[in-house]
Amino acid sequence: MDSERKKTLAVIGAALLVGLFLGAGVEAPTAHANAFTDFLNNLVAPFSVSNKPAASSVSSTTPLYQPVVSYEQAVVDSVKKATPAVVSIVISKNVPVVEQCPYNPFGNLPPEFQQFFGGTGGATFTQPCDTGKTQLQQVGGGSGFIVSPDGLILTNKHVVSDTNASYTVITNDGTKYPAKVLARDPNQDLAVVKIDAVGLPTVTLGDSDSLELGQTAIAIGNALGQFSNTVSVGVISGLSRTVTAQGPVGGGQNQETIQGVIQTDAAINPGNSGGPLLNLRGEVVGIDTAVASGAQNIGFAIPINRAKHDIASVESSGSIETPYLGVRYLELTPSIAKAQNLPVTEGALVRGSAAGPAVEPNSPAAQAGIQAEDIITQVDGQVIDENHLLGDVIAEHNVGDRVALTVNRGGKIITLQVALGKRPAGT
Repeated sequence: MDSERKKTLAVIGAALLVGLFLGAGVEAPTAHANAFTDFLNNLVAPFSVSNKPAASSVSSTTPLYQPVVSYEQAVVDSVKKATPAVVSIVISKNVPVVEQCPYNPFGNLPPEFQQFFGGTGGATFTQPCDTGKTQLQQVGGGSGFIVSPDGLILTNKHVVSDTNASYTVITNDGTKYPAKVLARDPNQDLAVVKIDAVGLPTVTLGDSDSLELGQTAIAIGNALGQFSNTVSVGVISGLSRTVTAQGPVGGGQNQETIQGVIQTDAAINPGNSGGPLLNLRGEVVGIDTAVASGAQNIGFAIPINRAKHDIASVESSGSIETPYLGVRYLELTPSIAKAQNLPVTEGALVRGSAAGPAVEPNSPAAQAGIQAEDIITQVDGQVIDENHLLGDVIAEHNVGDRVALTVNRGGKIITLQVALGKRPAGT
C-alpha cells in the first residue's frame, strides 16, 4: 500500500511540474487545461480528509448565512428612517438659588469675649443661605418620537410626570420647542406631548403582536440626557414580562408596575426612556421604559400596540380615554387551577380582594351580568392566557367598543356582550 501511495504521489509531483512548465511557457489550450484540472482533482480526491459534507449535498439555492454587510445595511437604513423623528425632552424647574451669606459664628458670645475671636471687625465668615431667589435649571431628560406631522410626540409618563416642571423638545436638527403635556395614561407609563410645528417627520408604527424571540431590536434615545440619538442594537430577549419600574426623574420618585412588556438586550440607558425600539424595517415596535438594575443589558419596552389607542384618543378628543370593564381578577395558572379544582387552567378568575369587590357596582361588567367566580376565557375570540392578560386585551380596545366575553360559569360556557366604558378617575 505504501509503495502504491509513493507511486501516486510521484505521479502528482510530475504532473505539477508539467503544470508549472506549461504555466510558465505558452498558454495551454482550454480543453487541455480543463482535462489537466480534472486529472489533478481525481488524483487528490482519494487523499482528501474532511468532516464537512460534500458540496453536492448542500443546495446551491439556499444560503447558509446572511452576509454581514446586508445585516449592517438593514440596521443603518432603519436608523436613518427613524432618527429624524426621534426627539430629546429636557426637564427644567425653578430651583432655589443658594448664596453665601455673611454671619458671625461667635455672635452668641458676650461682647467682652468676642474680641478674642475677631469680633465684628475680624475675619468674615459665610454660610449657604436661601434668599428666596430661584432660577430655571435643567433637572433631567428623556426621549420621545414624533407620531404626527403637527407635533404630537409619544413618550413615557415618568419622563413628564412633574406637573411643576417645564419641558423643552429638541428635534433631530437641533431646533428647540416648548412642549405641553396633553395627556398622561392613568394605567400605563405613556404620555403624549405637543409642540407647535407643522410638516415634521414621523415614525412608522409597527405591529408588536408579531414580535418573536431573537429578532433584532434597535434602541434610539437621548442617553444619559446628553448624548442625543444614541443607537444600541440587540435582540428581543423576552415577551410579556411584568416589571416594577422605579427611579428618580425630574427630582421625584416614580414607581409603577407594568405588565406585558418587551424585554431586550439592546442597551437602554438613563435618558433613553420614551425613545423608540425599532425592528429591522425601521418600524417602532416598542417604547423604551426601564432597565433592570444590577443586570447586564436587560431593558424593557412597552409594546407599541398598547400605545396606538392613546394616540388615537388624543387625536380625537385631546385626552387619553381608557376603556374600562370593571372587574378584579386572578390570572389563572395550571397550579392555581389544580389547587382550586377549576374546570380550566387559563383565563381570568373574577374574584374580589382587599382592594374591592369582584365586580364594581354599575360598571360595564355589572351591567353585562358578569358574576364573581366567573372565568373569562376569551375576549372577541382572543384567548386569555399568560401572554394575553385580560387587562392588556381590554386596553387594546376603545371606549364604547362592544366586545364578546366567553365565560366559564361553573363549567358551563356562556357568551356576554359588554359595552366598554370610560375608566373613572382614580381607578
